[in-house]
Amino acid sequence: MTRRAQPLHTREEFGFTAEAPLDVAWPLFGAEGERAWADDWHPLFVWPSVAADQHGMVFTVAHGQATAVWVNTCFDRGANRIQYVYFLPDAFVTVITLTLSPSGKATHVQVVYERTALTPTANETVRRLAATDKGSGPHWCRQINQHLMPRP
Repeated sequence: MTRRAQPLHTREEFGFTAEAPLDVAWPLFGAEGERAWADDWHPLFVWPSVAADQHGMVFTVAHGQATAVWVNTCFDRGANRIQYVYFLPDAFVTVITLTLSPSGKATHVQVVYERTALTPTANETVRRLAATDKGSGPHWCRQINQHLMPRP
């Protein structure tokens, strides 16, 4: 009996420090706020129609030749937690959870990426993306902190 390949699920986690107090760092992790520090981030808002970071926002992002649909499932300032779910039809689903916590005059950011292939044919893509996710902490840290540096 031949065993069929199962869709792959991955979980990668990293943390870094944003060199700013929580009140300054928090807005940078909304879909609209991320535009300030991520040059390659270009969300197109579906809801709300005027770009605004809030619970339930829906937007699209180009993902290679496809378009990913993103939904914010948690934008909770009280719990300092943000979560996005995005999917590429017939490929995979990604859940990104961010937890921010004050760390002196800085903010610790913990990021968890969970990816699930929708079919076994997407397993290699999920595996490759998970490997990228695993090493993303230094890149996020560098981009955020360059943005936060005082300008002369």
